[in-house]
Amino acid sequence: MLSDPILTSRPEDGRDIPLLVWRAGAPLRAASSGPLGGGIGVRNWVVNATVPMSYRRDDPAAHLAALAGGLGLAGSGVGLLTGVDVAEVVARTDTGVRAWATVGLGMPVWAAAPAPAAPAQRVGTVNIIVYVPAALGDAALVNAVATATEAKAQAIWELGLPATGTPTDAVTVLCPADGPAEPYGGPRSTWGAPLARAVHAAVRDGGSVPCVPWSDRRAG
Repeated sequence: MLSDPILTSRPEDGRDIPLLVWRAGAPLRAASSGPLGGGIGVRNWVVNATVPMSYRRDDPAAHLAALAGGLGLAGSGVGLLTGVDVAEVVARTDTGVRAWATVGLGMPVWAAAPAPAAPAQRVGTVNIIVYVPAALGDAALVNAVATATEAKAQAIWELGLPATGTPTDAVTVLCPADGPAEPYGGPRSTWGAPLARAVHAAVRDGGSVPCVPWSDRRAG
């Protein structure tokens, strides 16, 4: 089981910067595109950390590992970064599937477009974390990531943006490490369908309100 996220902060450059921490009651299997802990493997925690819009570090995995160490997180985990204030995370549940999203749509782009669209809001990253309460096989995990991405794109289209996402979006899907493995994670599968609905609702609702970058809000 994956816990509800805990909102905390870390001191950095004289500021208290927010971050969210999810802890697993037992090691979970995960598929993630995050800069730390990406790929498929067993993970024990997830961190979604706000960074200022001036963030220019070229070692995000090392930065996130240091943040995790400062929080006392043990074992392997997933780390994500965003300019969004992670306190504004949106959580939705459907048929036991739980989805959380921090939504910044400042740089909406079509995935196959040659150039990005003009930003409506400056901060642009959508980070999605999903917990499925059933074991998924490798193919189903990969399919679940695709399903979450499709649901995100649907929500963005319904919000009226000509885009499929932003250039820096990340998705993490977690599930129990033990038990019979479900073979499918597509949008009409047993677990892919509620996953799609939960992610769609979280991104749609999170993107329906203006997003001010955390660092801009603090400066104001």
